[in-house]
Amino acid sequence: MTRKLFVTTALPYANAAFHIGHMMEYIQADIWVRFQRMQRDGDAPRTVHFVGADDTHGTPIMIAAEKEGITPQEFVAKIAAGRAQYLDGFHIAFDNWYSTDSPENVELSQGIYRKLRDAGLIQTKIVPRFYDPVKGMFLADRNIKGECPVCHAKDQYGDNCEVCGAAYQPTELINPFSVFTNATPILKDSEQYFFKLSDPRCYEFLKEWLNTPGRLQPEMVNKVSEWLGEAGEKLADWDISRDAPYFGIPIPDAPGKFFYVWLDAPVGYLASLKNYCDKQGIDFNDLLNDPATEQIHFIGKDIVSFHLLFWPAMLKFAGHPVIDKLKVNVHGHLTVNNEKMSKSRGTGISPLRYLNLGMNPEWLRYYIAFKLNSKVEDLDFTGEDFVARVNSDLIGKYVNIASRCAGFIAKKFDGKLAASLSEGAQGWIKRALVTADGVERQASIAANFEAREFGKALREIMEIADITNQYVDENKPWILAKDEAKIAELHDVCTAALILFRQLTILLSPVLPGVAANVAKFLNDEQLVWADTDVASGAVSQAMLGRTIGAYSHLMTRVDAKMIEELFDAPAPAAAPAATAAAAAAAPAATLAAPAAGDIEALAPEIKIDDFAKVDLRIARIVNCEHVDGSDKLLRLTLDAGEGRHRNVFSGIKSMYKPEELVGKLTVLVANLAPRKMKFGVSEGMVLAASAADEKAKPGIYILHPWPGAEPGMRIG
Repeated sequence: MTRKLFVTTALPYANAAFHIGHMMEYIQADIWVRFQRMQRDGDAPRTVHFVGADDTHGTPIMIAAEKEGITPQEFVAKIAAGRAQYLDGFHIAFDNWYSTDSPENVELSQGIYRKLRDAGLIQTKIVPRFYDPVKGMFLADRNIKGECPVCHAKDQYGDNCEVCGAAYQPTELINPFSVFTNATPILKDSEQYFFKLSDPRCYEFLKEWLNTPGRLQPEMVNKVSEWLGEAGEKLADWDISRDAPYFGIPIPDAPGKFFYVWLDAPVGYLASLKNYCDKQGIDFNDLLNDPATEQIHFIGKDIVSFHLLFWPAMLKFAGHPVIDKLKVNVHGHLTVNNEKMSKSRGTGISPLRYLNLGMNPEWLRYYIAFKLNSKVEDLDFTGEDFVARVNSDLIGKYVNIASRCAGFIAKKFDGKLAASLSEGAQGWIKRALVTADGVERQASIAANFEAREFGKALREIMEIADITNQYVDENKPWILAKDEAKIAELHDVCTAALILFRQLTILLSPVLPGVAANVAKFLNDEQLVWADTDVASGAVSQAMLGRTIGAYSHLMTRVDAKMIEELFDAPAPAAAPAATAAAAAAAPAATLAAPAAGDIEALAPEIKIDDFAKVDLRIARIVNCEHVDGSDKLLRLTLDAGEGRHRNVFSGIKSMYKPEELVGKLTVLVANLAPRKMKFGVSEGMVLAASAADEKAKPGIYILHPWPGAEPGMRIG
């Protein structure tokens, strides 16, 4: 049976441009889609429909449009107009990009609601809802923030926590406030419509659905099973309605009520597919009811509660056929230097800036793919690693093969490859493409792409590149070219190397579609076909022997490390110190007093100068300082130690200093202390501070502050 795949990704909210997290998810999905399109089931090519859309409804967009004096539809259209430069720029090839504010979504969302109502899974309740007394309107869940009632993370939305993933009602938030006015919301009664997720039918279905093999990753099965509880006692009914004024889809037969955006947004996947089917002349219902059709969804770990509880239950009891063929691939976040991206700390990456700097989009596609696996793990971006990985693999290993051999084919053989290969050359091709135990590498590479183990696939592809480069190094075509007696050997070696280069290109083409297209043109291929990687059939060499190829032109440049320095968002400017000169002058002069007995700790054992020299103490400027959520003792310091980058250091000095008092000050950093991974992030050193031996008798910890004239980076010693 020929597989028919319907592939979707999270819908970006249409109130801002794409950020780098969107790009990571879309690149991951795009690579998987491109791989699938190269596969065949028997003699038939696999069918893939890759669709996306903007998530357009909700109060935030309504308010943003109101501020600009335009309609919500005009506001959304303005955001949507900027999408193509990102998608095209990073070679992300959606078949259809649509909007949840569409006739198809209205039809499908209202149809699903009616079926749920007829199944007895909709009920109304009079419930207290948060109301902004300043704005004069009921607040949607995402218009309220506060402290998570489960993990107590601050600044979390009213529907789910982005730190621990818990879902809850906005009334459960601790210290809630309106995102529009910062006012404390009040409770007002309102009639609301609920999907009865607490119904035993929902629990029984979800338990079976989650535990279907291959549905989603084991770690997600475990997490969602915790949310279900035993016999579903943790499942609460889901409020699916919002009060006017609201930008959304009206609830049928309920004047002044609209669907909560989280109901109609996931239906937007189907709406985009329906719109695409209508344009292509495909029967939408026949496609969804076809046993060969599967939906594969890519989603971030921060919004899984909606996609693994509400969404599947909603589809199931609306009788939608896609639910039995839905698989969800959950991924982690993109971090920078092991920290959550933050503009204030200079760790934000703008995908548009990346493109505007002239950075090759396929550098990022390769780097992200190399770090991705099928687990729900965060992917960390570091500038040094990015430069090293791209330059080593793509330039030093892959492109290097063609640049070393193609010129000889053009100059010595009029661009024509050898019509046959020596046994030695054939042996090297087999050595590169078949493992020692006789397994063709393309099979395991294909299995890894299928399983979204992209990093494993690319590592094995680079093993082929290593063997190919070893072959070139050992046979030295630049030496052979100087000896007319060895001209046939030169032809043999360069032909074999370019055959392997073509194999590498086919295997890399889901990740590097732009480079692959240029290679296909250079090698005179109409298209690169995965079947040509089959060693046993002889397709590897047969497709190339005797072929005339085009002139080689440079395929990719190295990453310039200077580009990385320009890529990151500039840190927010440091706030001015709170104390003023006038206030300092008015303060009473400090007096020196002899320390009380017991205040001073006994000296440590004597050390030699060599011992002291091992500790690298540097002057550092505190460019930013902030509280650490969840810690009563720590402050997070952002330090400039003259290295051309900033360091993140946690220090237990919160009891003595307000963050604004430290910004701009100099201090002393232990610069060569090994980084320490803490609950709140990675600490890259230690600042020096003093305290008494008996902190109860003489409390306080005092950070060291060098004299004026010292500069960041100066060594102490």
